[in-house]
Amino acid sequence: VQLQASGGGLVQPGGSLRLSCPASGRTSSAYTTAWFRQAPGKEREFVAAIRWSGGATDYADSVKGRFTISRDNAKNMVYLQMNSLKPEDTAVYYCAAAKKQVILSALRLQRMYDYWGQGTLVTVSS
Repeated sequence: VQLQASGGGLVQPGGSLRLSCPASGRTSSAYTTAWFRQAPGKEREFVAAIRWSGGATDYADSVKGRFTISRDNAKNMVYLQMNSLKPEDTAVYYCAAAKKQVILSALRLQRMYDYWGQGTLVTVSS
């Protein structure tokens, strides 16, 4: 499975962006997909995840109510709609996929994900 995040850019505080992550290869083996981010000088952290079967989602507290993760099974695409962006959302955003169904309590754990794409930079600044 190959992943490639896109859609990043420069946006003003309060603005919106939508990130996309198309998956190629043996996508039928990607059961759970997630977004993580890494801000300058900080460790990579969980943002959101969605299970392929059933569509259950999980969000980091810092983005809950502002970000929405979704997927298009037919297109093998995962999206991250980001609204009400804040300067602290500035980071490189990565999409990741697991080749198994991840239990809800483990969705935030990076070690559960087998495939990682190159990141896309999101900068929130006036």
